[in-house]
Amino acid sequence: MPKKQELDEETLALIAWCTEVEGYFVAAGATMNEAQDYIEEEIEWLTDLFYDGMTPEQAAKEALSDS
Repeated sequence: MPKKQELDEETLALIAWCTEVEGYFVAAGATMNEAQDYIEEEIEWLTDLFYDGMTPEQAAKEALSDS
């Protein structure tokens, strides 16, 4: 059985950040699946926003304004 890979702190922070973004999408009317699909499709752009220091709320507003 393969050994379970542990994620580093930075990756865990990005995952938590995306989870918060997802919550804003759902609050704006998206389904959980729609929010998750969008995040998967736009992960590179969202990762850039994360490293640029945007809050999850700012990132969600940016994404929703482009829709």
